[in-house]
Amino acid sequence: MSSQKQSVIILGTGSYVPDNIVTNDDMAKMVETSDEWIRTRTGIRERRFAADDEATSDMACKAGQRAIEASGVDRSDIDLIIVATMTPDMPFPSTACLVQSKLQLPNVCAFDVQAACSGFVYALGIASSMLQSGNFNKALIIGAEKTSPILDFKDRTTCVLFGDGAGAAVLSREEIEGAGILGTIGGADGSDPSVLQQPGGGSAIPASVESIQARQHFLKMNGKEIFKQAVRVMGQASADILEKLGYETSAIDLVVPHQANMRIIESLAKRMEIPMEKFHNNLDRYGNTSAASVGIALDEAYRAGRIQSGDVILLVAFGAGLTWASSLIKWQ
Repeated sequence: MSSQKQSVIILGTGSYVPDNIVTNDDMAKMVETSDEWIRTRTGIRERRFAADDEATSDMACKAGQRAIEASGVDRSDIDLIIVATMTPDMPFPSTACLVQSKLQLPNVCAFDVQAACSGFVYALGIASSMLQSGNFNKALIIGAEKTSPILDFKDRTTCVLFGDGAGAAVLSREEIEGAGILGTIGGADGSDPSVLQQPGGGSAIPASVESIQARQHFLKMNGKEIFKQAVRVMGQASADILEKLGYETSAIDLVVPHQANMRIIESLAKRMEIPMEKFHNNLDRYGNTSAASVGIALDEAYRAGRIQSGDVILLVAFGAGLTWASSLIKWQ
């Protein structure tokens, strides 16, 4: 038996965003707002909305297929699928099971993770642990969201923020020492779910005429509180993963943060004393794609040549729950 330490590495990444580009000017036709109002407060210029007949699983499959192709892995070797989403096709079965069928991946364990915008990093940590257990060999993780149907176009403070899309990665357990996913941490505080939630549709408030009339099936958010919490928890999650793994901030080559608001990202950069040039941002083009956000940005950064062998990459996210997570990767 080899004495070389086994690591979990990312073999390939993929992403998908719908063709339908919705600009800030387009949003201004639907709700009382303006391009200037949105850009100065969020940094968003446009986002993508999926077609009516394009479900979360459809976008997940397209991102997953691209990640599989990039990895060079035979699809029959994948034995684990984790889909991170807060907008599944349906309450059950899981979106991961639908992806398994559509991608024709045989003999897999498949399930969803619901950690809202932190979902992709949560999935990364879960998949890494399951691969390191020795019970699985290769995993496909996907963050996918179709938030457009749950946006309240009577609430201009929230509907302008979100977009649809999917990001994916293929993970593998390999005999490579000192590289790959070095560690992942996560946390949660569910003491005030009203900060960011979709109140209706679950067992607490089942769908009814009253819940629909009260607009309880739309996304609700306290923007000021989210901003305050996001800067704090993403900064702390970043500091905690670096301390746990014995890395200094200066060792980070690239930060791939959750794409929620440019002011949040700028505040995080200032708090960590990392120049904005080391952050990969696509918020201006896609808005907040929730669980898909980090996966899309990671794929985009890699394909743009911003990630090279030996680079240390920090992933960090926060989301409804509240949840937060960070991961440190040394690219193989």
